[in-house]
Amino acid sequence: MHFKLIICFVEDGKTDDVLDAAREAGATGSTIINNARGEGLKQSKTFFGLNLETQRDVVLFLVEEHLSRQILETIEKAGQFDEKPGTGIAIQIDVEDAVGVSHQIQTLHDIVEEEI
Repeated sequence: MHFKLIICFVEDGKTDDVLDAAREAGATGSTIINNARGEGLKQSKTFFGLNLETQRDVVLFLVEEHLSRQILETIEKAGQFDEKPGTGIAIQIDVEDAVGVSHQIQTLHDIVEEEI
């Protein structure tokens, strides 16, 4: 079984929406890293040295490759990434190997068989 890693940088207020949407699209779990900070085209504004930008969460999804594009598109819609600048981004990268996921492989196998 081959996997992709979806890395999602999302406003902390939209994290739960993204998590719910990803699970409905076939993601079997996630890892959340809280309080990340980022900067886009425009530099973040400060007020007396305090950052006025909202905090971000980094959400990691290890997903089966046949489900990855569907999950990625679902995340984009739930997070409104293309609708509102600065709400977040999501990327996917190939995973060469993974351990610790053997308990999920049967579930993933059944889901992928239904999709294909």
